[in-house]
Amino acid sequence: MSIDVDKRLKEHNTGKTKSTKGFRPWVIILIEEYPDRITARKREKYLKTGYGKQWLKNKYRQVP
Repeated sequence: MSIDVDKRLKEHNTGKTKSTKGFRPWVIILIEEYPDRITARKREKYLKTGYGKQWLKNKYRQVP
């Protein structure tokens, strides 16, 4: 969750975010906008659950 998506991605890819450091490089597959921080945080928490991850995999599956 970030106001500046490009800056946040750069932080992930340069290793400044400890929790994502070992999984580089990161690429953006989805950007969503929400009217407030609470709604955005609820969506982010869902996408980090097993169901949310499965939804992302199904929606953005790369077809050869």
